[in-house]
Amino acid sequence: MNPFTYPATAHVRRHGPQGYADLDSFRPWLRDEFSFRCVYCLLREQWAHVRGLYAIDHFRAVTHHPEQAQEYDNLLHACAGCNVAKGARDVPDPLLLLTSPAVQVSEDGTIHADNPNAAHLIELLGLDSERFAEFRMLWIGIATLAARHDSALHGRLMGYPADLPDLTALRAPGGNTRPEGIAQSCHVQRQNGTLPETY
Repeated sequence: MNPFTYPATAHVRRHGPQGYADLDSFRPWLRDEFSFRCVYCLLREQWAHVRGLYAIDHFRAVTHHPEQAQEYDNLLHACAGCNVAKGARDVPDPLLLLTSPAVQVSEDGTIHADNPNAAHLIELLGLDSERFAEFRMLWIGIATLAARHDSALHGRLMGYPADLPDLTALRAPGGNTRPEGIAQSCHVQRQNGTLPETY
């Protein structure tokens, strides 16, 4: 399994918490929403120290769209590097464009986009740089070796984190516009025994 395989289809939000005054309260929802990895480069929480590495990215920057600062549908789970690279620019929507039919990552870590808007987003974020390709190639190699020689390690590298947020215990002050999504959360799936070991 290539750990840099983008989702097969455009992302459809499954959570909708509303009314939090502080941005960080959205974090558990966003972690689950985006499978515990950066929506742009697919860096997994399992591969790094989480503290300080993941940011809550405003897809529409607060500088230009202050009215969307606390809107869940404007928030993304992103690594700090991609968040900084994006900055306050308006960029093409990664939830629509960064899908496996449009974007492919080869075993040598190079990234290719068939869609011009996806290619533009990749260029803006520097995902096509030599250093990014080297990083991807390294992790593809590590995951491949683990799959062949150490299944337990492979499961840890390619599996979900141990601290899955329990969204059933959270009460957003303004309610949840998509309450049905909680039943599909990773925590509930793990409790039900339906969460895959790897993804």
